[in-house]
Amino acid sequence: MEVMIAAVMIGLMLALLAGGVWIGLALMAIGILGMLGFTPRAPGDGMAVAIWSHGSSWTLTALPLFLWMGEILFRTKLSEDMFKGLSPWLERLPGRLLHTNIIGCTLFAAVSGSSAATCATIGKIALPELERRGYPESMALGTLAGAGTLGLLIPPSIIMIVYGVAADVSISKLFIGGVLPGILLATLFMGWVVVWSLMNPGKIPAPDLKTTFVEKLAASKNLIPVILLIGGVLGSIYSGIATATEAAAIGVIGSLIIAASQRTLNRKSFFGALMGATRLYCMIALILAGSAFLTLAMGYIGLPRHLAEWIGALGLSPAMLLVALAIFYILLGCFLDGISIVVLTMAVLMPTIQSAGIDPLWFGIFVVVVVEMAQVTPPVGFNLFVLQGLTGRDMTVIARYALPYFLLMVVAVVLLYTFPGLVTWLPGHMVG
Repeated sequence: MEVMIAAVMIGLMLALLAGGVWIGLALMAIGILGMLGFTPRAPGDGMAVAIWSHGSSWTLTALPLFLWMGEILFRTKLSEDMFKGLSPWLERLPGRLLHTNIIGCTLFAAVSGSSAATCATIGKIALPELERRGYPESMALGTLAGAGTLGLLIPPSIIMIVYGVAADVSISKLFIGGVLPGILLATLFMGWVVVWSLMNPGKIPAPDLKTTFVEKLAASKNLIPVILLIGGVLGSIYSGIATATEAAAIGVIGSLIIAASQRTLNRKSFFGALMGATRLYCMIALILAGSAFLTLAMGYIGLPRHLAEWIGALGLSPAMLLVALAIFYILLGCFLDGISIVVLTMAVLMPTIQSAGIDPLWFGIFVVVVVEMAQVTPPVGFNLFVLQGLTGRDMTVIARYALPYFLLMVVAVVLLYTFPGLVTWLPGHMVG
């Protein structure tokens, strides 16, 4: 009976989404219909309480602040400075400037929190430069599509904040838990670039000129702003000086200082960043409000408990359960963005995850990596959309270029399952 109810609700939700209804409103509509159809309780007061209690969460304050920080930095010369600072150090590494996409995305991810913003910002500066110097398009676009997803994994991550709120997991611990997996994934990407370059030596152009060590150090001054900002935001969290929300405020102040020092802060850019962050947060907040009410409605119906019992009755081992969930998330990622995937599924899946003995902190990082994979899968891979807008190339072509990085993310998921300490070790040692 419960499986039938779930199927009906999912079918109705897909119909609403296919009809163009906003995700947050679709979630609320399904919650109302579920309570009217399957419970004796009227939905009105429950909706008001759920939306208010969820929306007034202090933890959620970090989200609009990190969004604002990313919007401010998007309007600065930060990505251009990173490219100038990194390029001289990579001239002897196989693949050379292709690594600037990966390292640049890794650094920018640590101050933006958004996959799309990371991909777009680094792409705008790196792609024209790589094309001018004769680097193969397949690797330039592939590295950017793959490394752009690090905006979701490397803290501060917007999707981690959403997961932490939805699953009641410490956001600071999620941030710290994402550091080693983020470095692991960036290392796998760079390793593939090295292997590909050694297999195709004629396709990588020779360096224009060789720089001395002193010249490299001089170019590194361009990296000072981003390093200081990363140190201020993440260092304050890891040291225990600030909460995630307070660190987000530090990030906003730091990004405003950087913008002012680069002379990109003016009335137009300030209000443009503020309105951009406001629009994006309103979209996310509506989705979270709808999710909160749907969670309440499903609790009254008893759906999460019964579905957890049904899945438990299947006798899946934790490993097989995670394989099934990974496939499920990748399929969802073909049609929905990452934040929507998290808020749509957490209410149903968390009881099952906990009953299977899976650490919610570890599962949060697992979800983020799998959602990263969905960012490069058509037809709704957000990074593919971004690169299509930047280059005009067909999405299927970009998806083909991104395939090796998708497979490397699969390898990363296997490594995280085999060595869960990659996620849990740092939070266990740095957060009480």
